[in-house]
Amino acid sequence: MPQGLVGFNAVTFRSQLRCGTRVMQRQKTHVRTRSGFTVLELLVTCGIIGMLISLILPAVGSARETARQLQCKNQLKQIGIALHCYHDNQGCLPAGWQFEASRHSLYGWMVPLLPYLEQRSLYSIIDRNLLLEHPANQQACLSSLAGFLCPSDISDPTFILYEELPTGGAGAPIMELPTANYVGVYGTVEADDGFPPPLGDGSLIYSQTIRFTHLQQGLSNTIVVGERTMSMVPSTWLGVDAAGEDAACRLTGSAMTSPNCKLCDECEFSSRHPGGTSFLWGDGHVGFVSESIDSTTYRQMARRSAR
Repeated sequence: MPQGLVGFNAVTFRSQLRCGTRVMQRQKTHVRTRSGFTVLELLVTCGIIGMLISLILPAVGSARETARQLQCKNQLKQIGIALHCYHDNQGCLPAGWQFEASRHSLYGWMVPLLPYLEQRSLYSIIDRNLLLEHPANQQACLSSLAGFLCPSDISDPTFILYEELPTGGAGAPIMELPTANYVGVYGTVEADDGFPPPLGDGSLIYSQTIRFTHLQQGLSNTIVVGERTMSMVPSTWLGVDAAGEDAACRLTGSAMTSPNCKLCDECEFSSRHPGGTSFLWGDGHVGFVSESIDSTTYRQMARRSAR
């Protein structure tokens, strides 16, 4: 009997020992599954993540702007090819603008380039013998072309042209026009400074046929097209009503002070690219002109003459 009791107690003890061991293991496992970050660890982790984001976001933004700037330059390059094709066929560059018979509407220099920019169907519906606001031209007035819009600019597809008051400023709305960020280089004078306008000393001007041979500094040293932001003054590729505010400057621009000048006239060139503005040169290459360029050098780049 004692031996049986002893045996029973030993077995019971070993069984209880195993059960206790399993309970302790389960408790340890349970404790491990419930472990987590302390407040300090969480704050350190959030700090590291925030620092990484602050380092990555500027790089991402810079990469995106670089891509937009390359796209903008490519669009200017396509305009340059179209200008050369037009010059090869016509023997000259297009006029900065062309009046219709009543001289109330100005059609811009980009209109005759449309067939060379894969826009022949749009070109075929524009009647430059009629007023711009004629119903026959209504579709063209609402035709926004992505190739004429800088991807870096914050612009609407169209804008409202307002009447220019004799005392200055805007009057009643006249018409809706498609937006463009690229305007021709009228030179170093303002195209909207009086009527008739002053004779431009640039490459895309009114009332004079300009040939590449007229660019005395050489094609690679003369700018012919540049950028302008919508915030400076909304511009267009199509044309404007002569009574519109800053009418001729909606189609051409002037190089008088520097690109991106904050206090300059609305006819100046500008962009949202940091540090300067992209331009198309006469030989077809596209380059970036710094906003810190010397004003004398800048003006000379816009002139046809070597002086």
